Amino acid sequence: MADLKAFADQLVNLSVKEVNELAKILKDEYGIEPAAAAVAIAAPAAGAPVAEEKTAFNVILKAAGANKLGVVKIVKDLTGLGLKEAKDLVDGAPKPIKEGVAKAEAEEVAAKLKEAGAEVEIA
Repeated sequence: MADLKAFADQLVNLSVKEVNELAKILKDEYGIEPAAAAVAIAAPAAGAPVAEEKTAFNVILKAAGANKLGVVKIVKDLTGLGLKEAKDLVDGAPKPIKEGVAKAEAEEVAAKLKEAGAEVEIA
């Protein structure tokens, strides 16, 4: 295990030139095409932080637009709120309509609201 840790430390600390040499050796001597591996090794060596992919999105109503009644009806259906609560939410824009949902659901909700004329943001 300690040997693997030392090996990993050596890989992470390779210069770009050394990574290219390693890629050439792997390809020429072992038939391994290391293009993706070279990028993965070079990125941490450059100190680039690895960003996590976002999985939860918020749909925010920015403005109701010209068809306010249509937007209120859609908000009512999407949220399960009563008519008055949905109207209050639309009147209080910018407000979140859905929070912590999957990307596909956020895009679907945003599309419905935009179709009704609302100004929507996915964050």
